Amino acid sequence: MTDLTPPAKRPANPRFSSGPCAKIPGFSLDHLADAPLGRSHRAAIGKAKLREAIDLTREILGVPADYRIGIVPASDTGAVEMAMWSLLGARPVEMLAWESFGEGWVTDVVKQLKLDAKVQLAPYGQIVDFATVDFARDVVFTWNGTTSGCRLPNGDAIPASRAGLTICDATSAAFAMELPWDKLDVTTFSWQKVLGGEGAHGMLILSPRAVERLESHTPAWPLPKIFRLTSKGKLIEGIFLGETINTPSMLAVEDYLVALKWAKSVGGLHGLVNRATANARVVWEFCAANPWIANLAETPDIASTTSVCLKFTDPRITDGEAFAKAVAKRLEKAGVAYDVGAYRDAPPGLRIWCGSTVETADVQALMPWIAHAFDAEIASLAAAA
Repeated sequence: MTDLTPPAKRPANPRFSSGPCAKIPGFSLDHLADAPLGRSHRAAIGKAKLREAIDLTREILGVPADYRIGIVPASDTGAVEMAMWSLLGARPVEMLAWESFGEGWVTDVVKQLKLDAKVQLAPYGQIVDFATVDFARDVVFTWNGTTSGCRLPNGDAIPASRAGLTICDATSAAFAMELPWDKLDVTTFSWQKVLGGEGAHGMLILSPRAVERLESHTPAWPLPKIFRLTSKGKLIEGIFLGETINTPSMLAVEDYLVALKWAKSVGGLHGLVNRATANARVVWEFCAANPWIANLAETPDIASTTSVCLKFTDPRITDGEAFAKAVAKRLEKAGVAYDVGAYRDAPPGLRIWCGSTVETADVQALMPWIAHAFDAEIASLAAAA
């Protein structure tokens, strides 16, 4: 008979949400004491904080000196929409998606911008074959599918001499995965993902090719103020110096700065990538040791190291969605894992955030609890039969 005794060890931090994600280790509100609250973001102190956030982002991510980095409204969504509405329409477009957020960008381009885009979709567990992509077109894609746990392993298939632009939503990849800047013309992410910052703001990174497009192309549709990156045909350089389009939260800016400085303290990008990889490896090894659970990603090379998505494979499970929800509920009730159910549009299962702010010891402590919750639910099924 299965031993249903709960594990003795518990994660010190049960926050495994895929967004907003776990704060940096040891975080406290005292870390935000230097935030210039009640001061204008246009005052010298506000501008200095915003510029520092941009400069540290460049330093840690290794963004080339001739790429622009801007802080923009509305999180990663705002950054992606700003890029698509401002840049698309000059060339044919190809949209790539392998999970719900990527499919959202497809909907916006096809139904809102009404562009005759070529669309390539891959089912959950797979990614689009980049060897089939026409990079003479502008190509829009997510680097890491936050809701599918599938990522682009590298940028090798993207030609350096491409004619079109690449627009990459990297919100659950930036700071946890290596991004090949020479293959990316527009890159976006949000603070509340890998570094566990607070929401509301997005980051927009533009290559010189993207800037050239902005200054030479006028969209066929009207642009709202918060999307406008140019004035009189020239890039608004202030946006990329900390002069934000609308009023930012200086408390959120301070929180991002704290996270960036912590990132430097753990070895910068190299240290962050290693932390996320170590966390994901714990889950991968757990799946390898237990035949009733598997990674949703069908091959190891595309398996995410941040949003690790899992599926239950035991044949005794007849209602996968109900079973997965029950397991997630048990974990939350026990106080060992919050917000680990699969995304609502994804296949039933669990989603364990393994990003760089999560401690490997906490992931290790969680695994026996998943096994315990699984056994308890299987026992419930047997009792109800």
